[in-house]
Amino acid sequence: MDKITKEYLDRASEIIGERTKSEIFHDDAVVEALIQGRTIKEALSIAGTKYPNEAIKWDDSNIGDIEAHYDYLKEHANILKSLKKQKKI
Repeated sequence: MDKITKEYLDRASEIIGERTKSEIFHDDAVVEALIQGRTIKEALSIAGTKYPNEAIKWDDSNIGDIEAHYDYLKEHANILKSLKKQKKI
């Protein structure tokens, strides 16, 4: 693994933080719904139905921050996919 890739992965790990398997499944469900073109509110609802123990409580005061977090996770997933295609990870 090259230095830039390692630095990116280390920084992404710091930003995302530690998550349980169920949190990862929930986050992946939100990201998948966003990729399909759903709004953040729809994506959270879909993921919350699939993983009710991980459902996120949101309101108009924090939905923007939540959306930014999941936009980051969506972009991170795209970067990981690209790195795998390039056989860098």
